[in-house]
Amino acid sequence: MNIKKQRRTSLKDLASELGVSIATVSRALRNSPEIGREMQQRVKDLAKKLNYRPNPFAQSLRKEAPKVIGVVVPNLVTHYYAAVLDGIEDEARRAGYSVISANSHEDFEDERQAIDNFIGLHVEGIIACLAQTTTDYSHFEEISDMGIPLVFFGRTCLTDRFSCVTANGDEAAQMATQHLIDTGSRRIAFIGGPNHLDMVRRRKHGYLEALRENKMDIDRNLVVCDKIDYEVALHAVEKLLEGENRPDAILAFNDIITFAAFTAIKNKGLNIPGEVALIGFTDDVHAAYVTPRMSAIEDQSHEMGVKACQLLLRSIGGDTKVYKEIVPQQLVIRETSAKMRD
Repeated sequence: MNIKKQRRTSLKDLASELGVSIATVSRALRNSPEIGREMQQRVKDLAKKLNYRPNPFAQSLRKEAPKVIGVVVPNLVTHYYAAVLDGIEDEARRAGYSVISANSHEDFEDERQAIDNFIGLHVEGIIACLAQTTTDYSHFEEISDMGIPLVFFGRTCLTDRFSCVTANGDEAAQMATQHLIDTGSRRIAFIGGPNHLDMVRRRKHGYLEALRENKMDIDRNLVVCDKIDYEVALHAVEKLLEGENRPDAILAFNDIITFAAFTAIKNKGLNIPGEVALIGFTDDVHAAYVTPRMSAIEDQSHEMGVKACQLLLRSIGGDTKVYKEIVPQQLVIRETSAKMRD
């Protein structure tokens, strides 16, 4: 017999039913004087009707007065996000906080559920990097309405409300593109992620600025911005390399796309960097160990995690100022970017 498991009623369910915010429901259940008695009773009656039960784990945590931070990242298996998380944990530990992390798998619904779970666990603050499919920011607006401290890193939104830590991707992309031009490349492609991501826009802008400053034609066929996915990027680069006017250099948006491009060039039997030069945004430890060794724009990802946690701790401590921190990236020239000179 197939028995369907009943989903636990959440604060969000109660709020949706009553047409109020999650913050209002939470405060009503805690008998907050900010909520009128009539609304408190309506919330409690509905909670009883829908068999709402507070998360027992969260309750036990609150009894021990924990200091817990929630972190949601798009892809925990990549070196970049693992290194950022490591920085967050190091700084949190120094301040006496524990860290709970969640992987959104680059999916909006998983991201929203992770945020909802953190709210249910009553974490003291949240650090987040947007999933690539996120274009609706209402779950973060709810965080703002509830007064829960939140800091973004890498991919950001609602920067008028929340502090953020980003890299100087525009400057780094311009520097990398200039290096490719200076070392002999003339048809430089940019392989990026979804255009709605601010990180993609910054890096693409830097690439285009370098072309403009050098009075080079901008061929829109060489600008490919699609899903951040290894197979998607692999096929996109292979298709570019099949054309008559193929690129002679590629600037890749992140580590996943960088190594997809590297493989695609190899699959086509082309020489790196003689026929196709390559620079990628990546601090993946493998960049120095592939053959030829990868030229890369490297994030100071651990430092980014430390900075994000520091900003969150300020917010938890009552600082209401919105900060915008920039952690500079470093262009590391190895063997994949400079063409052979006669």
